Amino acid sequence: QVQVVESGGGLVQPGGSLRLSCAVAGFDLDDYDLAWFRQAPGKEREAVSCVNHRDGTTKYEESAKGRFTFFRDNSENAFYLQMDSLQAEDTGVYYCAVLILCGNYYGSWGQGTQVTVSS
Repeated sequence: QVQVVESGGGLVQPGGSLRLSCAVAGFDLDDYDLAWFRQAPGKEREAVSCVNHRDGTTKYEESAKGRFTFFRDNSENAFYLQMDSLQAEDTGVYYCAVLILCGNYYGSWGQGTQVTVSS
């Protein structure tokens, strides 16, 4: 079975935190790059974070650096995005993805979870 499911989105005030979860089935996570994307209204989808499985390096979108942290839990076949110091500009639909390669869209995607940062 192939399954990618996000959870953890919601409404949070500026400066608050959320942790997004991505539960994965049907993949050996050691063989894929793991990513979080977001899409805000009127904007293109952008990569927030992606982990290169070959060397374990993690990339972050510039505005997320120092605020967002990628975690992986092999025992539960899941990975996470811890988001701190959230800003209104972080609002959007967040997607997790199991990718062939960071930098493209080819792979398996979750359904998306809404993150809204608002006073």
